[in-house]
Amino acid sequence: MGAVAVVGADGVARCPWGAGDPVNAAYHDTEWGMRVSGESAHLERLTLEAFQSGLSWLTILNKRPRFREVFAGFDADVVATFGPADVERLMTDAGIVRNRRKVDAAIANARATVALRADGGLESFIWSFRPEPGPPPRTTADVPTTSPESVALARALKKAGFVHVGPTTMYALMEAVGLVDDHLEGCHRRGCAG
Repeated sequence: MGAVAVVGADGVARCPWGAGDPVNAAYHDTEWGMRVSGESAHLERLTLEAFQSGLSWLTILNKRPRFREVFAGFDADVVATFGPADVERLMTDAGIVRNRRKVDAAIANARATVALRADGGLESFIWSFRPEPGPPPRTTADVPTTSPESVALARALKKAGFVHVGPTTMYALMEAVGLVDDHLEGCHRRGCAG
């Protein structure tokens, strides 16, 4: 049995993960599940979700400003040119998660993003996997970690040259950019997704 939406000290009902830390609450209230637009916004979410794998989301949110700096605002054209010296520079930067596989993946995914422009671009590619809306989850136990669409998206992105894009990470991306609305029933953000 999972947790239900909880009312915080401010009197606002939120998904349990967004009800504690102010950084999580701000992300929950203003971004998570809300549609984003543009290539860099989608590349940022894809990159951050990959870096989050195995870590807390709060860690990533706290390091997000530095991620934005070192990855040039997630400008795919800039990141796609990163070479070995850039990788070494990133591996010494304590302001981000220093994991060589994830750094290499960010660069590979920027290159794949540039290549994907010939087929309509990253944003339209990701959104082509949008599922039909389902009923609102009542508890956290009702929120899946993958879906047929996230499995298909992961497979298609891998075929297009992306790495570190497994079905669970892609489901988290789908939540982050608004393809699915997993705000719990009773949460004040329920129904606000893209």
